[in-house]
Amino acid sequence: MKYRSILLFGAPGAGKGTQGKVLGVIPNFFHCACGDVFRNLRADSPLGKVFIEYSGRGQLVPDATTVKLWRQNIINTTKVGRFHPEHDTLVLDGIPRNVHQAKMLRGILDVVAVFYLKSNNEKSLIHRIQRRAIKENRLDDANLNIIRERLKVYENETMPVLKFYGSKRVHHINADQSPAKVLSDILQIAAKK
Repeated sequence: MKYRSILLFGAPGAGKGTQGKVLGVIPNFFHCACGDVFRNLRADSPLGKVFIEYSGRGQLVPDATTVKLWRQNIINTTKVGRFHPEHDTLVLDGIPRNVHQAKMLRGILDVVAVFYLKSNNEKSLIHRIQRRAIKENRLDDANLNIIRERLKVYENETMPVLKFYGSKRVHHINADQSPAKVLSDILQIAAKK
């Protein structure tokens, strides 16, 4: 079975997690943030160590590890009755992070829309990431050099995912407006999908 999915897409700090959390409380939507799945790992577990190693450098965790962990999380949330794939739309943020992951997930995801939260203000993105580091105790978000590396990785590895899904599925959303306006723009489009 393919999971009906919408992707929240954008640079680190663009607001994917904020929008995903709100969408996740709407009936028939289930939000899964891949970064949260990794951050919920025990730091001394084998996968936790891999996550810390890569995130500490601002790099992406290897694709096979990411997809394996994500799939296991989805299976577990289905088993416990939090996600109902037969009638819920999966709201993803943080996966796929590159074209290889998108190809790996092609047989699993039925992507009906990609919401590209686009910011034209890098300073604002950096400020949001640093504020999040303090608020959510996310050490990988505290260091300016790591943030800049993550933004570079996003440009080089993640941006091509938009082309992979094609312009008919990609919806550009201004991430520099208020979170409520971003949500409104997403919901207007999602209601038609």
